[in-house]
Amino acid sequence: MQGLFSLIPLIIVFPFAGMLINVFFGRRLMPRSDSAAPGVIASLMAALAFVIAVLMFVGLLGQPQGAEVPLLTWFRLQAGDFTLAVPWTIKVDTLSSVMMLVVTGVGTLIHIYAIGYMQGDIDEQAAKRGLSPEEAYDLKRRRFPRFFAFLNLFLGSMLILVTANNYLMMFVGWELVGLCSYLLIGFWFDDPVAGITNSAAGKKAFIVNRVGDFGMLLAIMLIFWTFGTLTFDDVFARAECMQTAPQAECLTLSASGPHGEAVEGEHAAEGEGEPLSLSTPIAFGPLSVPLGTVVTIITLCLLLGATGKSAQIPLFVWLPDAMAGPTPVSALIHAATMVTAGIYMITRSNVLYAMAPVSGTVVALVGAATAFVAATIAVAQFDIKRVLAYSTISQLGFMVAAAGLGAYAAAIFHLATHAFFKALLFLSAGSVIHGMEHGHHATAHHGHGRHQDSHALDPQDMRNMGGLSKKMPLTTIVYIVGALALAGIPPLAGFWSKDEILLDASRENTAAYILLTAAAFFTAFYMGRQIFMVFFGKARTEAAAHAAESPAVMTTPLIVLAVLSAIGGVMNLPFEGFHHLGYWLAYSVVNIHIPAAGESFSLTVAGISTVLALAAIFLSFLLYGRKPLEEGQPDPLRTTGPVFTFLNRKWYWDELYAAVFVQPYTRMGDFLAATVDWHFWHDFVHDNILTAAFKGWAAILSKPIDMGVVDGAVNGIGSLISGSSNRLRRTQTGYVRNYALAVALGVVVILIYLAIRLLL
Repeated sequence: MQGLFSLIPLIIVFPFAGMLINVFFGRRLMPRSDSAAPGVIASLMAALAFVIAVLMFVGLLGQPQGAEVPLLTWFRLQAGDFTLAVPWTIKVDTLSSVMMLVVTGVGTLIHIYAIGYMQGDIDEQAAKRGLSPEEAYDLKRRRFPRFFAFLNLFLGSMLILVTANNYLMMFVGWELVGLCSYLLIGFWFDDPVAGITNSAAGKKAFIVNRVGDFGMLLAIMLIFWTFGTLTFDDVFARAECMQTAPQAECLTLSASGPHGEAVEGEHAAEGEGEPLSLSTPIAFGPLSVPLGTVVTIITLCLLLGATGKSAQIPLFVWLPDAMAGPTPVSALIHAATMVTAGIYMITRSNVLYAMAPVSGTVVALVGAATAFVAATIAVAQFDIKRVLAYSTISQLGFMVAAAGLGAYAAAIFHLATHAFFKALLFLSAGSVIHGMEHGHHATAHHGHGRHQDSHALDPQDMRNMGGLSKKMPLTTIVYIVGALALAGIPPLAGFWSKDEILLDASRENTAAYILLTAAAFFTAFYMGRQIFMVFFGKARTEAAAHAAESPAVMTTPLIVLAVLSAIGGVMNLPFEGFHHLGYWLAYSVVNIHIPAAGESFSLTVAGISTVLALAAIFLSFLLYGRKPLEEGQPDPLRTTGPVFTFLNRKWYWDELYAAVFVQPYTRMGDFLAATVDWHFWHDFVHDNILTAAFKGWAAILSKPIDMGVVDGAVNGIGSLISGSSNRLRRTQTGYVRNYALAVALGVVVILIYLAIRLLL
């Protein structure tokens, strides 16, 4: 099996190879405008990475404790008593294996789907810009390979994150996925209509995530200061050791003990039957802080990082704006990569969170509150992708809450099932948008524009849709499957994973359970609302009436994801002997809880959530299905007045952030730029002080000193030489007699000198 593990570097090599091929040779791979070679290469590399992930899964079946494959050491730095060595070592264990399978499996399907989607998306951009066929071909040759290069880079970056064996290498992948999100969200930064909005969305995602990353950096620094290492296994081994022994004795401890023996059993024996102590003092210069307090601070800083990447309160505001990117980007961010990083990081750090129960409670409440808030906001949105964006935030809240409750198996279970049905929903939404754009162009081409300005149609606004089930039957079916899975309707995958979280919440934290149950109700309602508005009733625009089903390259991944969304729950059914995912994760997640017989399923909890979901769907039918919306008819929820406005405006989160952060920052920036930099520093300091002083000193140096002293001395010497030369010139007469007389006089002078010397 060790031979299989030696292949693990290829899981990172393949996506980066695809990225480099498209960067350097992408244009040459498109001899014709309909060529899809860059997308095929990128998809092939993603598929090869998935093959490696499957091989790692096979290897772990025979060696579930996993392995670490060293690649290189980035740097080695002496820091006080510690040596900071940062290796790039790939960690293969059951937790990273699940993440690798999800990232590469779902990522490959998204890559394949993107081949068809981006062909149409680039054609749409060319039409917006009024480009000639030659200009449209040039746009496609530039943008098609670039998109797939970014997509491969995104996939490779996420794989670096989930395969790292230490916090610093995890942070490298953490930052790279942030960079990729910026590049892909703002991909159409030069869109003639929405270019500024797209670039602003990319910047917003980048900046908001920097806030969370600051917390992550603080956590990494504190981890190294406290435990003297950043390697996961060593950090956790020393953390457990320091609960029963002095810090100095634990700093040299490795994951396998100082002499190679396992430390887990050793400390279990020492502390058996006794409560562990977290009072070990940690010195921060003159300040000494108990270990428990330090670990609480570390875990809260890690939570701040997770609220950025995984879009939790208060840093979730970037994710809805990320819809500015092409739909495959939305699917990749929301389903397979970036936003799952926070859940993975908290689960990987389970030993630290077990030492900080306060942090666990905070994590659970933050996740539950986020799930509720985002679900209520999604109820009142009209953009088909924005509804799904807030749905992602809400579902991430479920996962974060589960991790905070210590239900790590439930968190990863929901992460996996959510990847299936959320990728399905986003890609299906992209299929809907693709069909609407087809209908839009067909309408414009045939002169049908009775109901709207064909150039002003928003193909993502659900109010412009309706009746698409007749035009896009396959997309309708898979969308309904994804929606029911998200709503938690049995026996689809979402029911099993969401019910497991609700069951743990009902036992551990009542407040979290109430918030999550309410969020589940709103989830079923807004998905029912979306289904009835988009696919049923009459077409409310000519574009919807002329929509067409997407090509097979787009619909085939949807069918695969629909099957996974339907049967994905079998990986961790709540029956004795069927907790396959829980048993699998137990090899790498120390604090995972495998429920005993009779504890894994509650008919009451499952019944309440199912009844509420069905009631919510029935309510959505009463409002949107029994009497479908007509063209121009207001949304029935508008009858709630200020409540609908409050939810439609997203609880005024953006306005709050604008008032508290953006506007003061902008005003401060304007003050510093205009008043301080320009008026004071440039006009007053530069023009009045520096320029005036320079001119004054220049006048003194130029006239009295330069012209008076320097030039006077030079001119005086010149006059002296000129005068003396004029006088000497008179001796040069040109007559021989004068020269002979001078010689004679010289001889007389010499004779007189010699005579005087002799006489004296």
